Amino acid sequence: MAIRVVSGIIGIAIAAFIIQTGGAAFGAAVLLLMMIGWHEYAQAFRHKDMEPAYWSGMAAMACFWAAAYFGRTEFLTAAATLFSLWLMLLAVLFFRHFSVPQAVVSVAGVMYVGLSLVHLLLLRFWKASELVSTPVGDMETGCAWLWIALIGTWASDTFAYFTGFAFGKTKLCETISPKKTREGFYGGVVGTAISVAVLGHAIEYSLPLMVVLGVVIALVATVGDLVESVVKRYTGIKDSGVLIPGHGGVLDRFDSAMFVIPFVYYFLKIMEGF
Repeated sequence: MAIRVVSGIIGIAIAAFIIQTGGAAFGAAVLLLMMIGWHEYAQAFRHKDMEPAYWSGMAAMACFWAAAYFGRTEFLTAAATLFSLWLMLLAVLFFRHFSVPQAVVSVAGVMYVGLSLVHLLLLRFWKASELVSTPVGDMETGCAWLWIALIGTWASDTFAYFTGFAFGKTKLCETISPKKTREGFYGGVVGTAISVAVLGHAIEYSLPLMVVLGVVIALVATVGDLVESVVKRYTGIKDSGVLIPGHGGVLDRFDSAMFVIPFVYYFLKIMEGF
């Protein structure tokens, strides 16, 4: 537990510095996360004797990242389409060594890891030229919303854990994640709604909208956690990696955020249209 707490504090401090710094430092960190995440995904499916197209996946991570980092988001669709078709084509070109299931697993991994994590860039650099006033000083708009998304995700996990520990009796999804309870889930929803509402109030955003956003963040975060759990259960692994002592790998730490970050980004895009 001590190792978990210490590494968690160090990890949050490093993440805070990189998020606040933004620019190339943040971009490089996201690219590293994407590549490590893809590596962990590929390693997981090797336990099922199902080798994904490793280097093609790495190339896809780099292309997704470049499109987002340089602000050419229209190329994300092109890259996703081309790599999906390319990975399926590999099943034709190398059908004796690369099966259709391997191709499908590769496509799923590229989309799951690459397109989710690349939204860290899209959200952090959203309206980068605009500033919002926060209790800790002026902050770039995208940076403030990235913090809301991440704190909302952490709040969901934290409130669900402690509520489940104190009151949990009814299993939420026992076959996938035996420790999750409905009581913990409800606690996570309430805690996240309050946390996100407080953060939204701090930047003078609509309180009712932030309550709704908090509720949905808790729902989406839970789905993200369960998705990674079912992948680990299917592949027979305990943790996706060993990058963070006591916490596992990138996919272990970002499983919920991989669903929440894109959701918050598109929430903002939709709200922008009203």
